[in-house]
Amino acid sequence: MRMIDAHHHVWDLAVRDQDWITGPELAPLRRDFSLADLAPEAAAAGVSASVLVQTVTVAQETPELLRLAAGSALVAGVVGWTDLTDPAVADRLAELRELPGGDALVGVRHQVQSEPDPRWLLRPDVLRGLRAVAAAGLVHDLVVLPHQLPAVVDAARAVPDLVFVLDHLGKPPVATGVLEPWATWLRALAALPNTAAKPSGLVTEADLAHWTTADLRPYARLALEHFGAERLMFGSDWPVCTLAADYCRVVATTRELTDGLGPMERAAIFGDTAARVYGLAPLPPRPTAV
Repeated sequence: MRMIDAHHHVWDLAVRDQDWITGPELAPLRRDFSLADLAPEAAAAGVSASVLVQTVTVAQETPELLRLAAGSALVAGVVGWTDLTDPAVADRLAELRELPGGDALVGVRHQVQSEPDPRWLLRPDVLRGLRAVAAAGLVHDLVVLPHQLPAVVDAARAVPDLVFVLDHLGKPPVATGVLEPWATWLRALAALPNTAAKPSGLVTEADLAHWTTADLRPYARLALEHFGAERLMFGSDWPVCTLAADYCRVVATTRELTDGLGPMERAAIFGDTAARVYGLAPLPPRPTAV
């Protein structure tokens, strides 16, 4: 099985601060993380390709990520950022595709979790931007909190031509063990055909120091039941995941969470779904023994 990590990040604090890394709990992330750091861990886990995802709402970041993709054998796609409220958002997307590495642009994401308005996705200017993303043939990744999921459902209904990918399953409250109302809104989103999800980031929604696979299983089970393997994709959320687990443990945990699936379903979660949803170039063929 060829594996794709559909969600990871990199940053260089000398180039740009990551202003979301605050407080003692996140202190281990306040250093540089590069593709050179990730590559050996991904290789050890059997990951052949990846999707590099934005971290800050700064226009300069996406061209930097695209340049990294152009020079990397690991990065097959980039989910960048552009201002969805910009009346010229279609032009901005076209400009990004003309940049070095622009052919790796597969989607855009906004830090909706930081927006004080829980219905931000439904603003007329945002919906106009989402329609431009759809017209460009790109995907929209969603980083939201559970209380924002009702607006996600309504936005996905309002823009049926756009594929919405729910990052981190919408950050359910794993540490508390509570399922509702998160579960109700996850079901509602999964009922829409233009949606997919990543069971990524669950380890950092759990008790960072004492989590077990059993803590994550109710959330992963609901996602599997309602999205199905054909709309779920593995993502490590590296390096954020390192607050709770190293890369190989995240992969091993995802394998445990999918241990009841058949080989085709597991192949979907660990690569085929991401390749289809993001339109990634085919992975190189396996070497054959001689």
